[in-house]
This record gives sequence, C-alpha cells and structure tokens, in this order.
Amino acid sequence: MTERKAKPKAKRARASEARKPAAKATKTANAGMKALGDWRDETLARMRALILEADLEMIEERKWRKPSNAMAGVPVWSHHGIVCTGETYAKVVKLTFARGANIPDPSRLFNSSLEGNTRRAIDIHEGEMIDAGAFKALVKAALAQNGPSAKKAKPGASESKPVKLLSGGNPQIAKADGDAPVQAFIEAMPGWKRDVGRRLDALIVQTVPNVRKAVRWNTPFFGIEGQGWFLGFHCITKYVKVAFVRGTSLRPLPPVESKVQGTRYLHIHENEQLDEELVASWIRQASELPGDPLF
Repeated sequence: MTERKAKPKAKRARASEARKPAAKATKTANAGMKALGDWRDETLARMRALILEADLEMIEERKWRKPSNAMAGVPVWSHHGIVCTGETYAKVVKLTFARGANIPDPSRLFNSSLEGNTRRAIDIHEGEMIDAGAFKALVKAALAQNGPSAKKAKPGASESKPVKLLSGGNPQIAKADGDAPVQAFIEAMPGWKRDVGRRLDALIVQTVPNVRKAVRWNTPFFGIEGQGWFLGFHCITKYVKVAFVRGTSLRPLPPVESKVQGTRYLHIHENEQLDEELVASWIRQASELPGDPLF
C-alpha cells in the first residue's frame, strides 16, 4: 500500500510579519470614545458630533495606536487631508487643527499652540462650553484650507493652459456661478495675494455659511440668495482691493473711499496683519444689508 504523504502545514506568519488591517474610516463609529468615564468623554463626544455635523463627508479614524492598547489611538477627522485631532489630557480636551495658523478665527476659539506657524489648538477645561456655531464654522474654514486633492498628471497628458493675468496681476476667469470659479480665481492670484484670497474666502464662509458665490468681470463676488451681492475682491499691483457694496452703511466705515455711491474699500498689502475680527464684523453687517442684484 502506497504511503500517502501528509500535506505540509501552512506556515503561519509571525505577528510582526502579519499585515495590519487598514483603519476603518467611518462617520458614525464611536469605538473607544468611552474610555475615561468622566467629563472628558462627554466633551470629546460633544465636539465630535459638531465636527461630523459640519461636514457630512468627514472621515473619522483612530491613528497612532499603542500596541498595549489598541483603543487608545488618537481620533483623527479628515477630508482631503487632516482637519483636526482630538486628545484627552489630565485637565483638558485638546482639539488640534492641522493647518490652524491659516484659518481665520474671528471668534478667538484657538487658545493653545499659538506660537507655531502651522497648527492651532483649542484646549477645553472641565465645565467649559464652546459655541457650537462658531466651532462648526471653524471646521468649515479648515475644510476650505484643505481643498480637493490635486490630481497628478499622467505622463504625456496635456497640461491645462495657465490663467491669464490682467492689469495689476488680476486673474482672467470666465463668468460663472458657484464656488469652483471662485476657487479657480483664488488659485490663480499671484504670489502673496493667493494667501490673502484664501483667507478672505475662508473668513466669508465662516461668517456667512449660506453665502452665494460667483465670478463676474474677473472678480469673485459673494452674496445672499435673493438679496444680491455684498462683497467682491480684486487684485491690484500692490494690494488686494476688497469692495463692500454697501460700505457706507458699515460701522466703523471701511477705510478707503470710492467713486461708486455707497461703496467703500479695504486695501490689503503684502505682510499686512489682517484684523480678522473687524473684517468679519464688516462681512456680517454687509451680508444683512440689501446687496446689488446687477452683479
């Protein structure tokens, strides 16, 4: 009788060689959030809910886990890049925004990590409450900073034509409605003016979440549906000109006069510190006034 050879047992991979499963991105999973059993759990859960309300497509993960405690990873919320992280310490819950230094913060929520050039954080102590509307606006401003991920061009693919710059370095963008043409204008703004455009756009969205956008006459305009346009900005050789359509009704008055009746200007120069709290006040006031429907 022929002896049958036993099948060799499959070699088991060592733990160190085993592939780790990819972190599961979810908008609803809350595994591991209830780990401390005190006010820090409640605070982190409350802020988590606001983050997910601010962006229905937000991705939630836990990263940087320690082998001794797989549930001890840091909550990370991202959309086209990391928006913020949440960490618990003995006396605070810390929410760190990855690009917080570039985010307008008229409500002055950031109170930690203020010395860096990139991150900003919010430290929440026991018993403290963060304004929900201001916080969600901050999250949306962070999303605006991330923007869609740029796709790498395939080898041999034809590159899109560069945007033509008109007098004063102002981008030439075709007339169109929506956020896309406004973002195209901002990305085509030359040099330091691009960062000014991004900050203005983020500040407007944060202050007026229901803002309507369009490009008219190579200028981004911002308005309210049914009320007309209340603000636009334009590149001039040495500054960015911000036009408040009903600027003479704002208090305090924006600093620069206009030949157009009712309009006032703000000129933003290179390396000029922007008073975001004041500008946000002007934006808020302007959005509540009848705009100009002709634009």
